[in-house]
Amino acid sequence: MTRRELAAARITDPALRAAYARCRRLNARHGRTYFLATRLLPVERRTAVHALYGFARWADDIVDDLDRRLTPAERDRLLLELQGDLARGLRTGGGEEPVVRAVADTAERYAIDPALFSDFLVSMRSDLSVTDYPTYAELRTYMHGSAAVIGLQMLPVLGTVVPREEAAPHAAALGVAFQLTNFLRDVGEDLDRGRVYLPADLLAAHGVDRPLLEWSRRTGRRDRRIRAALVAAEALTRGVYREAEPGIAMLDPRVRPCIRAATTLYGGILDAIADQEYDVLHRRAAVSRARRAATAAAGVARVIGARWRARAQEFTPPGRTETPEPHSPRSPNPPNSPVERTSQ
Repeated sequence: MTRRELAAARITDPALRAAYARCRRLNARHGRTYFLATRLLPVERRTAVHALYGFARWADDIVDDLDRRLTPAERDRLLLELQGDLARGLRTGGGEEPVVRAVADTAERYAIDPALFSDFLVSMRSDLSVTDYPTYAELRTYMHGSAAVIGLQMLPVLGTVVPREEAAPHAAALGVAFQLTNFLRDVGEDLDRGRVYLPADLLAAHGVDRPLLEWSRRTGRRDRRIRAALVAAEALTRGVYREAEPGIAMLDPRVRPCIRAATTLYGGILDAIADQEYDVLHRRAAVSRARRAATAAAGVARVIGARWRARAQEFTPPGRTETPEPHSPRSPNPPNSPVERTSQ
């Protein structure tokens, strides 16, 4: 399937093909939810998404250093080297790292703003020294670089039926919603890494602080105050999904099934968290295989429908219009939903 994707994207240089294949493997291995949704994209656009994911994952792996072999200073040096390699790659189309070569090629093909990559690396570097966020406003500033820019990078690849700037706020919001979902899912794991991404003002409103989270994580005991704070974080996250939802109808009809599937799968993580009584400090919530399969099947059906409508429009007689794709009405709750935060 990799060869088919590369051929459809007209990527012929052997070194570049190998670079994209490396990104695809990173996506398949680490971004299971994201990768599953990517399979619903038109085949010629998948390589670009793999490249964007692969680059983000590469940077995140430097930050988290799961083997714990590097000091913060060494990781910062590696991020600066990656930033320099990317800057050269964006200018020349090259790059020392395969993921840099692939993402630089994607950026050129789709005219992605280089500032979006710079903003992303700024947030990655902040993870080396910032361990918590006093307010939600400060967390949103961080998430501009770590999540919103991922949605904005994706937008030129996906394509829109409205001016791109009209769809941009919704794409950014979807990136933030995905990341907030992962922050909520990974409270315990992030705490082990010395980080608390849930904003302190939200926690404090329910009588929660870092020592209480650490106590619960260490002892395995639950606390009703922590549960209340997590319920509030879930409500906040669902609100961001509602901000993002109108943007799906602004995308190229052929990519809507992919983004709808991703939104459903990530939203399913929120449902799983609620189903396990918000016990995220002691176990990781996950969408069941059955639900993932059902979401994928529904996505395939939507892809087939979108292709059928596109072909029907090619043969529509002059003066006649096709019925537009129906869209789900907005509801008080978002649909059941990378760049899954790539560091998880």
